[in-house]
Amino acid sequence: MKPWIPDILPLKEINWSRFIRLIGSSNAELARYDGILQGIINPVVLLSPLTLQEAVLSSRIEGTQATLGEVLEFEASPDEKHKKYNDIREIINYRRAMWHAIKWLEKKPVTLNMLLEIHSILLDSVRGKNKRRGEFRRLQNWIGKPGTTIEEARFVPPDYAHLKDGLGNLEKYIHYDEQDRLVQLAIIHGQFKILHPFLDGNGRIGRTLIPLFLYEKKMINSPMFYISKYLEENRDEYSERLYNITNKRDWESWIEFFLTAIFKQAIDNSKKAKEILGLYELMKKKISNIIQSKHAIQAIDTLFFKPVFSTTEFLNISKIPQRTTSRILKALKEEKIIKKIREAKGRSPALMVFPKLIEIAED
Repeated sequence: MKPWIPDILPLKEINWSRFIRLIGSSNAELARYDGILQGIINPVVLLSPLTLQEAVLSSRIEGTQATLGEVLEFEASPDEKHKKYNDIREIINYRRAMWHAIKWLEKKPVTLNMLLEIHSILLDSVRGKNKRRGEFRRLQNWIGKPGTTIEEARFVPPDYAHLKDGLGNLEKYIHYDEQDRLVQLAIIHGQFKILHPFLDGNGRIGRTLIPLFLYEKKMINSPMFYISKYLEENRDEYSERLYNITNKRDWESWIEFFLTAIFKQAIDNSKKAKEILGLYELMKKKISNIIQSKHAIQAIDTLFFKPVFSTTEFLNISKIPQRTTSRILKALKEEKIIKKIREAKGRSPALMVFPKLIEIAED
């Protein structure tokens, strides 16, 4: 099989009328979700578990098996002997890469150099770390079952010469004034996957581009759009629609799939954000009444930012005095707002969890 020669963007032959209904509905739901985001005073704190769950699900598409709860427990008490240590590190790296990209966008637009930097973070000390981490590939790669030769491959991405041109064209298209931003994003994601510019990590980098693009184009006011749940639940169709871009030159079915993903995930994101905001307002009243302390909001924010924690971690994040922290945690346990999930053992501290928040994020 010969390497694919990528289409030049913008695409010239698209039946825009085919997408009118989906363009309207997906943009409307995205705007509703953004309205909810704008009503959250500190979305970085309140939506922290959803951000991590996105990393969990995006990484799961690539084969990791760790759950949100396992990652949170690991962060509260790191253990290199954990049976899912490698999977957890990949998930944590994904989130680190997203944070780095968000800081980048405070000063600069999305560029190829930004992608190189987040790729370097993504593969830091994990599977794929020796596959030209932080560099675009110079070798030919191909996609197929393990052990497949290039002749037997399902898809062969562009060779190095076409890759260089394709990446330059993609970077320009990211900043092109397309007729509709969500259709443009569908094309960007599809083209990135076709170019397959890295030897490893292409899927995850491609998915990070989704909220980053929405944020840069001011379609959402916080870079927090979680799409991997839909893509993970529809993994086979996700793969098939992408494959058919090159197999059948069918961009339009891919664009329809992507717009549907945005539409459905915007609804789901809105639901979860409302549930978390509702839980936060409930906890403000309930915890304030329970602990009767000027540190109540600090305690609540810490629970939402770190829903699995050790006493020391709670103390360090909340900045509440130690004696007051002990009293607060005791009261919250007695009222069953938090519960102990692991006793202290040796150097491993006891761990506590704020279960209602985990339940919303994992639902």
